Amino acid sequence: MACSAQLQRSGLAARPAAMNSRRSVVVRAQQQQRPPSPLSDAARRAAAGAAAVLLAAAPLTGAALANEFDVLGEPAPTNTYYVDDAGVLSKSTRSEVNKKLRLLETTTGYRVEVVTVRKLEFETDAYAFADKVLDNWYGSATDKKGVVLMVTTNKEGAVTGGKGFVAAVTEDLLDSVASDNIPIFAEEEKFNAAILTSIERIDAQLSGNPVPEAPRRNDAVRQRTYKTKEETEKTKTVTSTVVLTLLLIACIVPMLQYYGYTARD
Repeated sequence: MACSAQLQRSGLAARPAAMNSRRSVVVRAQQQQRPPSPLSDAARRAAAGAAAVLLAAAPLTGAALANEFDVLGEPAPTNTYYVDDAGVLSKSTRSEVNKKLRLLETTTGYRVEVVTVRKLEFETDAYAFADKVLDNWYGSATDKKGVVLMVTTNKEGAVTGGKGFVAAVTEDLLDSVASDNIPIFAEEEKFNAAILTSIERIDAQLSGNPVPEAPRRNDAVRQRTYKTKEETEKTKTVTSTVVLTLLLIACIVPMLQYYGYTARD
């Protein structure tokens, strides 16, 4: 009898545990079968869309932006006369650039820097970017300073400088270098020739020597891919708007996700 009573008590004690276990299983099953919140689905779809936009924009804001900011973040060169961020200038070209521009600065007082970048994405106007480089390096002391910029991917360039530099070189020659020397040679991937012939013409003008003529295209039918200064001033892009939109999406989507998860619970 004592054994029978003990078995009955143990059986009764086991029933609540089994019932609790079944209830927990049922609750979990109901939670799994609960239809997802529409808001949660919308948040997930928005997150997926935002991720796709960010991935699509990655090539636009990756290495190219880093190159632009690298150039702007560097101090003005002191031992050299070039910043070859695109990595297209040969060793002999770098040596020739340093030799010519050092002699030019010594004899005339004009300092000219050569800058190459692969592509411009944040500030797509070559002239505006060259002006930023000049201002960042020399501030208000830009009167006799100049910058020759070449953008290798777009096959375009810009030449800018302080008032004294522009007056001495003349607007016509500056436009000719940016519109002829740089794009014509760059279209043929002759980046070294583009830089050397550009500084040769500028050096001749500042030194009072005869200025070499501008190069001519072999293919007269070939259309130019570069922009003139007037064209770039009229057609500046609004890349900053795209960046701000992506940042806004990145902030809103996590909030939607969080609200969707809390609403579902």
